[in-house]
Amino acid sequence: MAGESEATTAMEHATDAAHGAADAAHAAEGAGMPQLDFSTFPNQIFWLIVTILAIYYVLSKVALPRIASVLAERRGTITNDIAAAEELKLKAVEAEKAYQKALAEARTEAQKIAADARAAIKEELDVATDKADAEIAAKTAESQARIAEIRDSAMSAVEAVAKETAGEIVSALGRPVDAAAVAASVDARLKGGA
Repeated sequence: MAGESEATTAMEHATDAAHGAADAAHAAEGAGMPQLDFSTFPNQIFWLIVTILAIYYVLSKVALPRIASVLAERRGTITNDIAAAEELKLKAVEAEKAYQKALAEARTEAQKIAADARAAIKEELDVATDKADAEIAAKTAESQARIAEIRDSAMSAVEAVAKETAGEIVSALGRPVDAAAVAASVDARLKGGA
């Protein structure tokens, strides 16, 4: 009997537990969502404030300083890069000015070298021209001397031939030949006389 009473008691407990679970399920169905239960609002507001304060503390002490340091580091890097770029730009402008100056100096030097070369060439050309003129003048004088010599020689030969021919013509005409008179007559004709 004792076993029966224990079994009955166990069954009653099981039935009570089943009824309790069913009552709890009915109560949950009747209440709706627990977040909207007005009886739990003070508790929810308390934990909301605690959570917000915890998030604020974590953000203000950990996350925001790290973000601020990263932003400051980036700002510093950007500022340094801009300063370096400005410095490089100034150096580039100075380098361009130096290049333009060197280019102008090189052009001036090239023009000077070209002018010097032209002057040297002109001087050499003048010397060569003077030398050639002197050689030409010498050859011309020599040629004129030869021509005068040849002309004198030719004139002598012409005079001799003319005197001989005139004497032969006079003798062919049957006249007596006076060599002195023929010579005087030929000399007068050759000199432009009548």
